[in-house]
Amino acid sequence: MENKKQLRWFNIALVAFTTVWGLSNVVNNFANQGMVVVVSWILIMLLYFIPYTLMVGQLGATFKTDGGGVSSWIKELTNSKFAYLAAWTYWVVHVPYLAQKPQIIMVGFSWLFTGNGNFVNQAPVFLVQALSLVIFLIFLWLASRGLTTLSRIGSIAGVAMFSMSILFIILGIAAPFMTKMTIQTAHMNQLSTYMPKFDFNYFTTISMLVFAVGGAEKISPYVNQTKNPSKEFPKGMITLAIMVAVSAILGSFSMGIIFNAHHIPSDLMANGAYYAFQLLGQYFHVGNFFMWLFALANILASAAALAVSIDAPLQILLNDADSRYIPAKLSQKNQRNIPIYGYLLTGILVSILIIVPALGINGMNDLYKWLLNLNSIVMPLRYLWVFVAYMLLSRKLHKFQSDYLFIKNQTLGFIMGLWCFVFTAFACILGMVPKLSYAANPTSWWFQLALNIITPFALIALGIILPIIARRTTE
Repeated sequence: MENKKQLRWFNIALVAFTTVWGLSNVVNNFANQGMVVVVSWILIMLLYFIPYTLMVGQLGATFKTDGGGVSSWIKELTNSKFAYLAAWTYWVVHVPYLAQKPQIIMVGFSWLFTGNGNFVNQAPVFLVQALSLVIFLIFLWLASRGLTTLSRIGSIAGVAMFSMSILFIILGIAAPFMTKMTIQTAHMNQLSTYMPKFDFNYFTTISMLVFAVGGAEKISPYVNQTKNPSKEFPKGMITLAIMVAVSAILGSFSMGIIFNAHHIPSDLMANGAYYAFQLLGQYFHVGNFFMWLFALANILASAAALAVSIDAPLQILLNDADSRYIPAKLSQKNQRNIPIYGYLLTGILVSILIIVPALGINGMNDLYKWLLNLNSIVMPLRYLWVFVAYMLLSRKLHKFQSDYLFIKNQTLGFIMGLWCFVFTAFACILGMVPKLSYAANPTSWWFQLALNIITPFALIALGIILPIIARRTTE
């Protein structure tokens, strides 16, 4: 058994880094906050990300034989009803994610073939959403065929995207010294440029930061493969936090060099990375080469993520399904071992989320930003269960044995879990406020606010309705 514990702290840090981090995290948060995002990154690392990852470490070490992740932890600490709700939340938050991926694929193809960002600014909303629906349904069909090749391509594309993130930082910071590029943001040498105004507008943007650093629970299986977990795992997690912080801060500096933080383009979330690589390519005299590389990597990584995210979260929900909470029909599998009715439910929910916004949001750029923002509201809901599990574990430390403890004091551990829970919920609730000018388009503003509130509640409510249906079908 001991010889399996081969992972060292630096292995843990690297595995986790490729899982958690990506260039889009830098671009999206710079688009929201400008240069003040540098201080935001430091605060989010210290106050949220480090405690979060260390809690995951303790939960993973305590329940080392459980393969279901957060729903298994909840089952061990409470009962199967709460475990079902945790598994449902984990699955259902992927619905907005699945609705966004076809847009990202289309934007990538647009840059690859036209070399500009006009598609985002000019394409009619209904055309975009019709194409998004077609792309999604094709991938739903491919996933139902048990497609495995795409996930292998996705692994390669994931490494390529990670490499592009590092390349972006190196080129962005080197460009003013090695080329004729001039720094676009004024006063980058002054501390005042980076200090946030902690006002209402600022707090409405922190859900995107939480969304960016979330997902550490995917690392939990590695705790048990670590040599001397009580020392090496926290060391690995703190190294991860430093790596993420350095990448975020240097990436934000690169963005400030390439774009004027005081006049951020409105289409930066959709087109920013492409603009940046195109500009860097011109300054380093390689034309569109960097932009084409990024477009290819982004298309392949997004396609693989789309296929995997249709199947994997659904399998987690249904494989350990309790017939008291999930209707038997939903778990029914075809000859390819695919839960076909589960796929159908996924198809219906994602299709609604693709079609409905097109009725009240004008312009693809607004639609892209809205769906990304919706992801930042909905996706962190699954992190809440991690903090619930940690609070419950803090109360029952005497009952469970663990190779690694984050906080030994029960009360302090509970308070830390509660802090992360409240902070995540606070970020999600304030994230519901639309990121567009109310005065410019009041109708669209109210429409987006309504969707931002209704969508998460409707998705969670459906999870409460299913056990009622399950009870009626078994009676």
